[in-house]
Amino acid sequence: YGLGALKKGNKVEVHRQDGKTAVFEIYGIEVFETDNFPGDRVYGSKGTPELRVITCGGGFTKENGYDGNVVVFARLVEVR
Repeated sequence: YGLGALKKGNKVEVHRQDGKTAVFEIYGIEVFETDNFPGDRVYGSKGTPELRVITCGGGFTKENGYDGNVVVFARLVEVR
C-alpha cells in the first residue's frame, strides 16, 4: 500500500475472515513526533468502528531513524 499516496476521502478495503469486506473512508492523515504521540487519541475508542494505519514518518537520520509516525484515520462506511 502506498501510504504516502492516501488522501482524505480515499477508501480502504479490509477483507475480513467471514468473507465480507469492510470499507473505511479516510478523514484525516497526521504526522506526530515520537515524543509527542497522542496515544489516547490514536488508540482510544470512538464508539463507532474506525481504522488506524500507523507507520514511521517525519524526519529521518541514520543515527536515530524516523522521528515521528504517520497516522491515517478512517471510519467505517460500508460492509459488503
